[in-house]
Amino acid sequence: MKYWLTLVQVPESDQLIELARIAEQVGFYGISVADHLVMPTQIESRYPYTEDGEIFWPLDAPWPDPWVTLGAMGAVTSKLRLATNIYLAGLRDPFTAAKAAATTAVLSGNRIVCGVASGWIAEEYALAGIDFASRGRRLDEQLEVMRKLWTGREVEHHGEFFDFEHALLSPVPSEPIPIWGGGASPPALRRAARLDGWFGVPSATPQMRPYLQTLRSEREAAGLAWEGYEVSISLAEAQTQENTAELVEMGVGSLCVIAPWVPSPLGTTTWYDDNADPGKLDSKQVAMERFAEAVIHKFG
Repeated sequence: MKYWLTLVQVPESDQLIELARIAEQVGFYGISVADHLVMPTQIESRYPYTEDGEIFWPLDAPWPDPWVTLGAMGAVTSKLRLATNIYLAGLRDPFTAAKAAATTAVLSGNRIVCGVASGWIAEEYALAGIDFASRGRRLDEQLEVMRKLWTGREVEHHGEFFDFEHALLSPVPSEPIPIWGGGASPPALRRAARLDGWFGVPSATPQMRPYLQTLRSEREAAGLAWEGYEVSISLAEAQTQENTAELVEMGVGSLCVIAPWVPSPLGTTTWYDDNADPGKLDSKQVAMERFAEAVIHKFG
């Protein structure tokens, strides 16, 4: 089993680069960062992953640009995989999104994963001047355009949302950029099944099985092989030898670990001292080392 350190929201943006360095040192397979282009100060949209539909972060929480952040992380690491989990590509035009991801891939030696989803904040789309209702179709077409641009050849495209010809993007990486889908709604799972992998929502092992069955069925319907498809989830229960074996049998290849230096409603084990200040880098490092010793080196 491989482990991603998932930085969903870390207020201390100046520590992100050092966190990547530590993550590689202690044995994490990869690191992932989340994304919001701009945060509306008034939100009526329901957050889909809490019972009351409310967000759990302050409105002024920092959301550094994911590709700038991953590029900087890549400069201080040599093996660590670098992922967006997830990137709201649909809030950008395909040329900007493709150029940012391609540049990060080139500078990091093909270590990136482009995790995408359509997002849930209608007000964020409104601020960007992009239609929220058609965001899924727009994202699907945008990914098609991005893959064309990543070939490094002159390309054209004529679709519902994008129409152009005689376009050339450079630089492009020497290997294809893997695209993984996020989310767990039926449309999100359909999209993810047709991509290269899935960043799953936090779930216990029994909850994960129907998601994996849906992904398998969707890939079969699309004529795509299950072998080689990547699945990574956040495990919302204590990890054991038994559920690790069950997850592997279902096709889960990696787990996303949400910042182990802060209390999590999903976790059943604490990796931090009660009197530790999670804002300090050394507190984060201690928690990461404890997690690595107890989990990565045991179940990895």
